[in-house]
Amino acid sequence: MKRIILYLLLVSAADAGLMAASRLEVLPGWLTALGLPLSCALVGGLGGSMYCLRAVYLNVCVRKSWDDDWQVWYYLRPLVSHIAGATSYLFAKAGLLVLEASPSSPSTDLGFLALAFIAGLNV
Repeated sequence: MKRIILYLLLVSAADAGLMAASRLEVLPGWLTALGLPLSCALVGGLGGSMYCLRAVYLNVCVRKSWDDDWQVWYYLRPLVSHIAGATSYLFAKAGLLVLEASPSSPSTDLGFLALAFIAGLNV
């Protein structure tokens, strides 16, 4: 269980660090070019890691029902959440999900990032 908690904290720290590096434009050019899709993937991963950390807390402390059979889920869920976050960008960019109240208002990155977080959280 401690390895899972450490893993989830490391994934969260890596996502947050890459987000900061992306905003400060200190990443390599090929990563900087990804911009918003990369940010959506990272925010989705943060959402998934947060969900897993909450699940550890609930299953160990609250319900006292920790089961080692779920370890694979704890390791894979943040990775799947990264994919869901990136995919949410594609849905929003393709117009399948509308983030603006009116067609003439400019979209902001915050709508994309919020959607990516929710996608990662609710994989």
